[in-house]
Amino acid sequence: MVNQRPTYYEEIERKGYSRRDFLKFCSMITAYMGASQLGIAQVAEAMETTPRIPIIWLHFQECTCCSESFIRSSHPIVADILMDQISLDYTETLMAASGHQAELAKEETMKKYKGEYILCVEGTVPTAENGVYCCIGGKTAHQVLEEAAEGAKAIIAWGTCASSGCVQAAKPNPTTATPIHKIIKNKPIVRVPGCPPIGEVMAGVVVHLVTFGTLPELDGSKRPKAFYSKRVHDSCHRRPYFDAGLFVETFDDENAKKGYCLYKVGCKGPVTYNSCGIIKWNNGVSNPIQSGHGCFSCSEDDYWDNGSLYSRTTGYAGFGIESDADEVGKIALGATAVGIGAHAVATNIRKRKLISDLIDEDETQKES
Repeated sequence: MVNQRPTYYEEIERKGYSRRDFLKFCSMITAYMGASQLGIAQVAEAMETTPRIPIIWLHFQECTCCSESFIRSSHPIVADILMDQISLDYTETLMAASGHQAELAKEETMKKYKGEYILCVEGTVPTAENGVYCCIGGKTAHQVLEEAAEGAKAIIAWGTCASSGCVQAAKPNPTTATPIHKIIKNKPIVRVPGCPPIGEVMAGVVVHLVTFGTLPELDGSKRPKAFYSKRVHDSCHRRPYFDAGLFVETFDDENAKKGYCLYKVGCKGPVTYNSCGIIKWNNGVSNPIQSGHGCFSCSEDDYWDNGSLYSRTTGYAGFGIESDADEVGKIALGATAVGIGAHAVATNIRKRKLISDLIDEDETQKES
């Protein structure tokens, strides 16, 4: 069964990577997973001893950006080992086989590793007109999904398409594009939203499965807490400008050149949960907000039907002063004024006390 397959570390060695490369990868991925330093040893041991997990990767209504993100991860081991080994099972985008050979590879994996393989799904499933809008190998996407899900140990829904529908499900949704968790009800499902998700986030989910044999801890929306527990707003390098009431009013204005907050030009960071500001993209170089474009909430449900991407949304429940950017500056300015006044009063009190103490000390010296 699965134990007949080589371990991940054996494949890493076969690819020519050094022990140092392997440990650097383990350190990196452990940090991204949010585990403590002790977790590095766990990850390393698991990858050294755990046979490769069989994975079937399906593609339905999508643009393949999730696969593109995965294979362009900042660490080459992600693409060369995790992704390369996945391609030996089944993925229409990367596998060498095609047609009947490809379908045979999938069927063999489903039979040989029933109850042990992981099913990864990229894209939505159209259900209108009996599913005719997406057919593979003479079967509808709906049929393909149900057949592959039957023997799967767990399912990973890659990207916002598979997680919640994305633009394919935008009103009026003519194909009735449907996310995976609304079709498959009897299997553990982890949703990894984003358009696309960050490659290291995707790798982290796979490595968690390898290391601990279970899905990572999930939030109420079935997203991995390690990567989706904080708002983009919370880790944004422009956050101090938000708090100070300094905003970009129009793209390319003087405030934009100064790097001020993008909230007023549509940034949805205050309501978006993702790791963009922490892990970033392109080898950790940047993220959309850092590059000058506001977050448009691509990892949240229904973002495509929530109005213009460039219109700010007001009235965020529960976010205090963040509900109205126009008030932020006033509050920040008022707080600053109060702070300056309080500081001045406190400084004067300290000075008066110091002067008084010096006078008392001088009189004491004269008397003596």
